[in-house]
Amino acid sequence: MGQQHLARPVTVALVEDHQVVVDGVRSWFGPSGLAPSPVELVAQGPTIESVLGTDADVLLLDLNLNGTMVIDRVAELCQGGQRVIVFSEHEEPETVRAVLDSGASAFIGKGRATRESCVETILEVAADRPSVTPPMAQAIATDERPHRPQLSDKERAALLFWFQSMSKASVAARMGIKERTVRQYIDRARVKYAAAGRPAPTKEKLLICAIQDGLIQPDEVTIYTSLAAKTPPDQG
Repeated sequence: MGQQHLARPVTVALVEDHQVVVDGVRSWFGPSGLAPSPVELVAQGPTIESVLGTDADVLLLDLNLNGTMVIDRVAELCQGGQRVIVFSEHEEPETVRAVLDSGASAFIGKGRATRESCVETILEVAADRPSVTPPMAQAIATDERPHRPQLSDKERAALLFWFQSMSKASVAARMGIKERTVRQYIDRARVKYAAAGRPAPTKEKLLICAIQDGLIQPDEVTIYTSLAAKTPPDQG
């Protein structure tokens, strides 16, 4: 019998300034018994800059780095196409909502995280599947605002072009980004709606939700036709 082909592990970059936490996370990502780990730590550093440029599937980010809260950096990372999971002891609902509104894919509370729950969340986020952890569930349950996800400008732009019947490749060309990033923006919008209790698994449902919430205006959803499509073929 030949050896069964195994999918490559999900790669993670960790931003954490406490070595004891780094060692703990590294042990979580080690082999479990005879089975190889589905997650691999490929970069680690005490600052965001120390891991920038690492081609990791997921960025695991502590919010308090060297005594400074970096909530304001989450939106910048997410808008660059990075899947961000916040890994923090600051589990207050308002903090969780702030990072989710900024584009974070999930929030893991350090106080109750386990190897199994952490790895499961990372695998879900890497596959762009909705993930709702206990801190996220509490933040959603105590949110008195209307359950209207906050989309970044780039997420909204990607959705609008896509709703205009552009292919994801065309959206990428229009926005000057990679097609993979376009897929991330669209999937991230779906994750946010699922986390708000309003799953939108289809394009039509996502469009309806976006219009209901005022994120997209109906008159903006015009059918896009490329100039190339308007050029008649040569008759010679």
